[in-house]
Amino acid sequence: MTQAIYPDLQGKPVFITGGGSGIGAALTEAFLRQGARVAFCQRSDATAFCDRMERETGNRPLYITADITRIDALEQAIATASAALGSITVLVNNAANDDRHETLSVDEAYWDKSMAINLKAYFFACKAVIPGMKAAGGGAIINFSSISYMMGNAGYPVYIAANSGINGLTRTLAREFGPHHIRVNALSPGWVLTERQKELWVTPESLAAHLDRQCLKEPLQPEDIAGGCLFLASSASRMMTGLVIDGGVVVTG
Repeated sequence: MTQAIYPDLQGKPVFITGGGSGIGAALTEAFLRQGARVAFCQRSDATAFCDRMERETGNRPLYITADITRIDALEQAIATASAALGSITVLVNNAANDDRHETLSVDEAYWDKSMAINLKAYFFACKAVIPGMKAAGGGAIINFSSISYMMGNAGYPVYIAANSGINGLTRTLAREFGPHHIRVNALSPGWVLTERQKELWVTPESLAAHLDRQCLKEPLQPEDIAGGCLFLASSASRMMTGLVIDGGVVVTG
C-alpha cells in the first residue's frame, strides 16, 4: 500500500505503545518510512521485528521492554525514548486487550486488569509526554479507541467501557492542552484483521456478516489504519479532533 508523505514527520520523535505486533507494527513501519525516529514498548521480544524494519526501511526503531500496566515501567520507557530520540512530540496510545468476557463473570481483579491496559495506561502515557510537548511548542497525541462502544457490541463490556472512556479523556485533554498547541485525537478502527483476530475470532461467517454492515466491502488490514494515524500526527491535520476508520460500519448502524 502506498502512503502519502508528510515532510514534517521526518526526524520527528515518536513513541508507540504495543508497536511491535498487529496494528502497532503497521504503525511503527509507517512512521519509519516517513523518516521519523520511532520508539515503541511492549512486553514480548521484538528484536526480530526491529531487525526486519531496519533491513526493509533503513530506519531502526528503538524497542523498549515494558509492561504498560506498571505505570513506573511505562514512564521509564518514555523517559528512555526521550533521552535517546529527543522529547516525544508524537505519542500513539495503541496497546490494548480486547479479550472476550461476560458481564456476570467479571470480578474486581479482572476489571482493574482490563482498565489498567485499556484506559489507565493511556492517561499516564499522555501525562508523561505533555511536559516535553509543551516545552517543544506543541505535539500530537493519537489515542486508539474502537467503534465497538459506538455499536454497543456485547461480549466485552469492560473493554467497551474503557474505549468510551478514551474518547472522554481525549476530549478533555484536547481542551486543556490545546492552548499549548498539543492536539489530542481519538482514532477508532473497525474490525482490523490482525493475526490475533484471525487466530481467535475470525470465521468465514462472522467476517461475511461484518462486511455486510460495512459500506466498503473489503476487510480492514493493519496498513489501512496507518494512513489515518500518520495524518493525525502530521501538521496536515492541525485542526482535526477525531477520526473513525471502519469501512463504514457506524454509518450503517
